[in-house]
Amino acid sequence: MEKQYMMEEIKLSESWRLFKIMGEFVDGVESLYDLGPAVSIFGSARMTEENPYYKKAEELAGLLAQNGFAVITGGGGGIMEAANKGAAKGGGQSVGLNILLPMEQKPNDYANIKVDFKYFFVRKVMFVKYAYAYIIMPGGFGTLDELFEAVTLIQTDRVKPLPVILFGVDYWGGLVEWLKCQLLGNSMISPEDMEIVHLTDDPQEVLRVVMRASGM
Repeated sequence: MEKQYMMEEIKLSESWRLFKIMGEFVDGVESLYDLGPAVSIFGSARMTEENPYYKKAEELAGLLAQNGFAVITGGGGGIMEAANKGAAKGGGQSVGLNILLPMEQKPNDYANIKVDFKYFFVRKVMFVKYAYAYIIMPGGFGTLDELFEAVTLIQTDRVKPLPVILFGVDYWGGLVEWLKCQLLGNSMISPEDMEIVHLTDDPQEVLRVVMRASGM
């Protein structure tokens, strides 16, 4: 009887978890459904305002906002804060999709649309669903996770084709060469797969790629 009771408790707990997951999807969609053209920007939470990439993220987000694009970030510090700040200063929609973790991320003050998530995968859906492009600034494991998940979803036709822009030639150039040498060179990917990724240091080039992808 005790074992059966425990199993029923586990089943009930899992059922409630499903409802919580559905609720997060509903909250995300309701918050963003009329957002309009948007770009998701990723990068390290550890960068300070003095870092050149922080300044570039702020500049780039401002440029995108001035040209009619909302900017979506993970809502935290570093590059995320810079992008939200740039978008807000540029007069655009500045979206922070914050993840709730113990002793972790603190939401920045520059997002004018804030949505909290407990589940990473629900949050990731929102990043892809509303974006015309992914911009990947320098970052660590979390940034790499977003980069390769986006590329995989595009490669396998799970989402609409969208450009994945690696911003920072010095930072990302070695990775791009490794992809060409090891993955493409060993036929692990097709030549057209490399076309998903764009490498640049130029905010104006980013804007051109995003405008072309969005049809604006």
